[in-house]
Amino acid sequence: MTATDIRPGRLSDAEYAENFSDLHPPLDHHEALVEADRCYFCYDAPCMNACPTSIDIPMFIRQIQTGNPVGAAKTIFDQNILGGMCARVCPTETLCEEVCVREVAEGKPVKIGELQRFATDTYMGRELPHPFNRAAPTGKKVAVVGAGPAGLSCAHRLAMHGHDITIFEAREKPGGLNEYGIAAYKSTNDFAQREVDWLMQIGGIELRLGQRLGSDFQIGDLAGDYDAVFVGIGLPSAYALNIPGSDLPGVEAAIDFIARLRQADDKSTLPVGQDVVVVGGGMTAVDAAVQSKLLGARTVSLVYRRGREQMTASRYEQDLAAAHGVHLVFNAMPSRINGANAVESVTFEYTSSEGGKLSGTGETFEIPADQVLAAIGQWMQEETGELELDGTTLAREAGNRSLLPFKNVWVGGDCAHGGEDLTVTAVEDGKIAAESIHKTIAG
Repeated sequence: MTATDIRPGRLSDAEYAENFSDLHPPLDHHEALVEADRCYFCYDAPCMNACPTSIDIPMFIRQIQTGNPVGAAKTIFDQNILGGMCARVCPTETLCEEVCVREVAEGKPVKIGELQRFATDTYMGRELPHPFNRAAPTGKKVAVVGAGPAGLSCAHRLAMHGHDITIFEAREKPGGLNEYGIAAYKSTNDFAQREVDWLMQIGGIELRLGQRLGSDFQIGDLAGDYDAVFVGIGLPSAYALNIPGSDLPGVEAAIDFIARLRQADDKSTLPVGQDVVVVGGGMTAVDAAVQSKLLGARTVSLVYRRGREQMTASRYEQDLAAAHGVHLVFNAMPSRINGANAVESVTFEYTSSEGGKLSGTGETFEIPADQVLAAIGQWMQEETGELELDGTTLAREAGNRSLLPFKNVWVGGDCAHGGEDLTVTAVEDGKIAAESIHKTIAG
């Protein structure tokens, strides 16, 4: 094998179009009414308690049922201003739908995520006025570092309170995870950018692109120039496979592969290997594996060092991968990437776990490969030495306020300690920080 095995154009234009169409086609009006009618509208609903943003799920489903999807959307946006994207990418199967009374009783939950998309798409598709009005200007200024879900949520909520917001974003587009880190078949038709444009209609938010923390500005500078600062920079750098052969052509981070695919209008131009190996067990690993198959790879193997139950990707995502022909391999870790001038195969060692400690068994096997995608975790790239760390993420206290040395800095999203790489939890982090900031600077 040579590096030329990684090439574009493995499929026809029709196949690419079909493969990267909506994973879940949106419900039509009749389907939404039928699905809404399945809801029991529970008092103290378990689905609402399971939602990280505390959306009043029974209320918005009732509004759909009574023919008021616009009102349903407002109910959603009141708690989650990025409800449209969350309806597409939120792991509802492990959150609201997992605890749905219908799921518990029948094994078939109400399709909460699809109903949420029906409502939010209806609102945004009708070009209605922005659902929230901005309060009178307060004269207070807040800097938001990072235009991902946490930063956008924080900025929008603060703008509602009348504060002036400036967002500093390192990349050429806003959106963060939603723009660069989501599988292309989960968010089609440039929805991430359309949602950002819609959110910005609240007014009072200035967006500065190409501004990177550590090189173009420092936290200390912002803390001195603004009344408050929110940091939601995400974890943009991927951990590399620290094994022999990991520097061979054909080895790359899965997040880079996904970002490149997300930014390509023509999927036929994207190169993919004939035999692809993905290392990891999270959502990023599954997204990379499935999309490799959709691009035309002959074989795709997703290899995880622990058992199926320990995978952070949900069972739904695992089954999605298997349904697309991805071979799932458990309890194995890579020990060497083989090849002369490019990847030819990967050697794995079986693992065992005792007392939670993972170790190799000494027994190995080999998987042919010309492309290896690593999805084993991410870390902060920016110079954040000015802020206190808790392990490898930014330390925080109640209200998502950062710890010393700065009194007017808040943090959120997966760059903050305890954060998750989910849009919905990032939105909630930004919302919590915004309310804490508002209470502090308006006091």
